[in-house]
Amino acid sequence: MKHVLIVPLLASVLSTSGYCQDRIYRCGNEYTNVLPNVQTKTCKLIEGGNVTVVQGTRTAALAPARTPAAPAGQRVDAAEQKARDADAVQILESELRKAQERQLELQKEYNHGEPEKRADELRNSQKYLDRVAALKASLARNESDIAGIQRELGRASPTTATK
Repeated sequence: MKHVLIVPLLASVLSTSGYCQDRIYRCGNEYTNVLPNVQTKTCKLIEGGNVTVVQGTRTAALAPARTPAAPAGQRVDAAEQKARDADAVQILESELRKAQERQLELQKEYNHGEPEKRADELRNSQKYLDRVAALKASLARNESDIAGIQRELGRASPTTATK
């Protein structure tokens, strides 16, 4: 029985020694705990707290090469770019129609701030107030979505922004 209690105690004492750090010195942008390096440079002792050093990211020279499907700096001919722009405008117009339809549905349900109460909201007025607030937030969010889509349409094609 005594061995069972001593083993966890001994393990915890031994494991805490792994958390202790040597003195850490900062030499410019470099951190070290090697004393010969400290003596040859003008280094300052870091006191209080532990220092964690994270390896930096790879440089561009070491990064993997791009796939041939998207080469950098390659120009697209004018016809292909026009087709892409036309597709983008169609997608934006479709998204705008969906957002406008959603706005009409939300406005109808919101009913100028007085939506119809549901059966579960008759006894719990807070549930009703929460739903009204959520509807109001949805209306505002959808309205800003519509404005954003219209801005994108204006950038993509100035003639479609006036619709």
